[in-house]
Amino acid sequence: MGARAGCERLFAGRLRIEHCFHETKNFTCGEGGALVINDTELVERALVIREKGTNRSRFFRGQVDKYTWVDLGSSYLPSDLLSAFLLAQFEGREQIQARRRCVWEYYREHLGHWASQNGVKLPFVPEHCEQPWHMFYMLMPSLEARRELIAHLKSREILSVFHYLPLHLSEMGKRLGGKEGDCPVAESVSDCVIRLPFYNELSEADQERVISGIHEFVCG
Repeated sequence: MGARAGCERLFAGRLRIEHCFHETKNFTCGEGGALVINDTELVERALVIREKGTNRSRFFRGQVDKYTWVDLGSSYLPSDLLSAFLLAQFEGREQIQARRRCVWEYYREHLGHWASQNGVKLPFVPEHCEQPWHMFYMLMPSLEARRELIAHLKSREILSVFHYLPLHLSEMGKRLGGKEGDCPVAESVSDCVIRLPFYNELSEADQERVISGIHEFVCG
């Protein structure tokens, strides 16, 4: 089973938070994630699941003289090298988040006027919310407008992407009874959302090139 599915099944609704370290995230080691739980009763089982279903952690703590298979589990362990790579990012968290905030706010400031002229929606963050500065997206007026903008930017060697597809319209979702029209808002957003280049080392010059390319585009 996958790590997320495994957690859902094995902890059966008990409170926990899962953090993903996929390559697109603010802090990454390529894949994998972290499980944070607030129930001490679950800690020991989480360690067993992490250690391929064995009580290896208890062995290293000297609580048993040998370890063996005691529960369900899988190979979720990251390598030491990937863990060190991730730890260095955690140590630089404030700088990383500050840089990502600059990228996000630069897009928001320089695309606001163009967006209002072309019927494009930019991200909205309520005042009482703290955002993670993870991505910058736009909601185009239509599927066709999104296709045209992606092609326009591609012709200028600028990559823009979309990949959020409604789960109820996926192959598995349909097998579980999902059908078109069940979630109209999700379906509309899926057709119109576009993500702009966004990563820690994105320079202001490159970001300006993205913005200039967008300014050249007029929604029909």
